Amino acid sequence: MKTELNQDIQNALAAVGAKKITHVFLVACGGSLSIMHPGKYFLDRHSAALTSDVYNGDEFVARDPRKLGPDSLVILCSQTGTTKETVHAARHARAKGAVTIGMTLDPKSPLAEAVDHPVAYQASYTTGIAIDAADSNYGVLYMILAGLIQQTDRVDVVPTLLSSLSALQPAIDKAHVKYAGMFDAYAERFKDAPVIYTMASGADYGAAYSFAICVFMEMLWINSQAIHADEFFHGPFEVVDKDARFVCMIGLDETRRLEERACDFLHRFGSKDNVLALDAGELDLTGIDDAFKGYLVPLIFFDTLWKFAYKLAAKRGKVMLEDRRYMKKISDY
Repeated sequence: MKTELNQDIQNALAAVGAKKITHVFLVACGGSLSIMHPGKYFLDRHSAALTSDVYNGDEFVARDPRKLGPDSLVILCSQTGTTKETVHAARHARAKGAVTIGMTLDPKSPLAEAVDHPVAYQASYTTGIAIDAADSNYGVLYMILAGLIQQTDRVDVVPTLLSSLSALQPAIDKAHVKYAGMFDAYAERFKDAPVIYTMASGADYGAAYSFAICVFMEMLWINSQAIHADEFFHGPFEVVDKDARFVCMIGLDETRRLEERACDFLHRFGSKDNVLALDAGELDLTGIDDAFKGYLVPLIFFDTLWKFAYKLAAKRGKVMLEDRRYMKKISDY
């Protein structure tokens, strides 16, 4: 059971605590950017002392926010630590006097070298090695933010977070079992779909975004778009018919009613057979504190949906992580 923050997180927070931080920038690209959305949601809900923004790496540099300076903390993430836009953002932030924390798998990567404080996390998606989800990018980001809030707001949610993270992997394992049959059925139904949308809100939106761009589009070459569950009713719902395919996430944070409303509309005007709806209210989340269920559910959704992606890939004759045209195949772009 996890009882304290990881040592590199403690070291980073000790250095940050010596500064007067008023604004947090959460910066990354692609799948790493997706975790920053629930991170901001967490800060919005728990900190009165800190404001925050989420930025794509290169836009962060191009936009050059006026708030960026000595009172800023910039948290960046790149799985390999080689994402050039994120490394550029780290150097830009340091040049502006901001404190920088870089989350990466590789402590000797360009990102780790570009930031003040590198922080390690683990990932099974690309390594194939099983991990404890508490040490995933989601878990590590939440630990950083909880420790930061403890320092700035004098609100200590760290013990509750750590105990909840200790119960996360068992919850994920049980969710895999629960969803296995459903994923088999929907892989068959979705195998020939030219377009599959994802939809969520709140802390879940990042998982929907990542699954749309990094799985459906990048790895399976399926046209996709992550739709915010409330923005759905301001244009996107016009694409709904009996053939429209959606993956919907219904979480447990304060925006659950937005996700429920959108899913209800799909069931009313679309086809339930073409709506893969994951409802966190049906999961066994024993050991996860009610206050943290909404923040940890997105990781359960994404982790389990990865298995769905492999099932869908097999139906479509694709090889996950290998069938790419451009990513990791060319570099002159």
